[in-house]
Amino acid sequence: MIIVIFAIIVQPVVSIHTVLNYHNCITEVEKRYQVYTVVFGSVMALGLPLSAVSLWILLRRHNLKSPSAVFMINLAISDLLLVISLPMRVYFYATGTWPLGNMACIWITMLFRNNIRSSSIFITFISVDRLLAVAYPLRSRHLRTSLNACRAAVFIWLFVLVVNIPESFYFSRFLNNQTQSACFEFRLCPALLMTDYLQPVLVLAMLAVNIVSTALVSWTLRKHVTDSARVNNKVNVMLIFVLNLLMFAIFFLPVSLIVFFKCKRLTPLIGLASVNCCLDPLLYYFSFDGFWKRKEDCGRQDCGRQGQVSLNTV
Repeated sequence: MIIVIFAIIVQPVVSIHTVLNYHNCITEVEKRYQVYTVVFGSVMALGLPLSAVSLWILLRRHNLKSPSAVFMINLAISDLLLVISLPMRVYFYATGTWPLGNMACIWITMLFRNNIRSSSIFITFISVDRLLAVAYPLRSRHLRTSLNACRAAVFIWLFVLVVNIPESFYFSRFLNNQTQSACFEFRLCPALLMTDYLQPVLVLAMLAVNIVSTALVSWTLRKHVTDSARVNNKVNVMLIFVLNLLMFAIFFLPVSLIVFFKCKRLTPLIGLASVNCCLDPLLYYFSFDGFWKRKEDCGRQDCGRQGQVSLNTV
């Protein structure tokens, strides 16, 4: 009898506690989704005009005249593909529903992952191109051609697309096993796919190349560039390399290294990584100002000497 009375008293308390926990959980999810909506919406509003205008300027003014221009055009295309996928992310987090099916979700997810990989590679190629132009202007002339840059760009995109194949199958299985809409709410766990290790290894390798390139360019500028050239150009030249390193450390590394930890939601790091498309135009600006506007100055100097750094890198 006592047990029955105790059960009658405790049951409403347990039910109320369960309801409160459920309400708190829903409120927490709603708050998180509101933050994601603001973040992705802001990136979309800022990144779309910046990426579109940057691509237009690159194509109209510089076309494919230099290897750096080729890599920057492809970087701008990668950013634009990321930005045009953001409206559906904003819709998902604003409404909590996904009306387009699993295939559309997978395509949009792949656009983001492609941006991380292709951007890290193109930025690294830009750094290497700058290194060759500054440290080895004559010896690298046959290598630094627009044709070779186009070939490299095609290879990069093919590599990125091939990596998409196993990931797409994994995401498809994940979504098919969900009882409710879970688009963009992936949890990555260690050692699920071989490609899970490919991305951090790739990003770390690209970061190492950028660090070495930055160190060599800094040493070359300090040792070989004349005083007047150092004052006029060194700041812009080094800003390009420093900006590349910061983008790797802030935007690319966190979302790539999460695979080595326990199952975590990717969305917060995806929001951080997506900001990179808003900062790439700074890379274009400093490249134009630090290198392309120096053609006239280079014409007045003896730019053909091996012992002097050529600032006409594009």
